[in-house]
Amino acid sequence: MAPPKRKTGGRVTPAGTRPTDKRASTSATKTSSADQGDEPHRYESGRYTAPTAKYVGESPKWVPILMLGLFVVGGLLIMARYLFWDEQLPMLIGMACLLGGLYTATKWH
Repeated sequence: MAPPKRKTGGRVTPAGTRPTDKRASTSATKTSSADQGDEPHRYESGRYTAPTAKYVGESPKWVPILMLGLFVVGGLLIMARYLFWDEQLPMLIGMACLLGGLYTATKWH
């Protein structure tokens, strides 16, 4: 016969406490970390919240403008190669612009 499976879960808070109980040090930690910004944030529940990375947020306005510009220039150079030139240089530059626009699109938040 197989041994019984281990039961997971159970009490997370110390016995005799409730999730709604507030710690006295939590509010002091919250105000000091909010003022100084060098300590991790702790809220009323006492759970740790990791600080937000600096790069997370909205992209600068030039990112979508650069992306669209690279797409347009790349498309125009590829069309110009077939309409005006017999050499491959405009085609290669156009492909590089399209790839640059695609790379810039991945950086847009």
